[in-house]
Amino acid sequence: MNPITDLTTLRDALREFCAARDWHRYHTPKNLVMALSVEAAELVEHFQWATPEESLDLAPEKRAEVADEIADVLIYLTELADVLGIDPISAAGEKIVKNAVKYPAPL
Repeated sequence: MNPITDLTTLRDALREFCAARDWHRYHTPKNLVMALSVEAAELVEHFQWATPEESLDLAPEKRAEVADEIADVLIYLTELADVLGIDPISAAGEKIVKNAVKYPAPL
């Protein structure tokens, strides 16, 4: 497998990974968004009762667990965008422009 250095490489690696396991038939938008929601909730669990200060200073083991959950969220989000034919980088860029209009910076 090639090193994953950007979203395109990640998307392609995920396509290959899923194809090798014949998982594409399960990766409908409905199922992917449900899995994404579950993984996001698992990420939230790591911070649920932490103070703001604690959330900024994770122990190495906790940081590794959070990294795994971030990876799961990114994987499902990337697969969802792929199945729907949405370029997540373009979508994010467009959303930043919309947010700049909606929430202008103070002068």
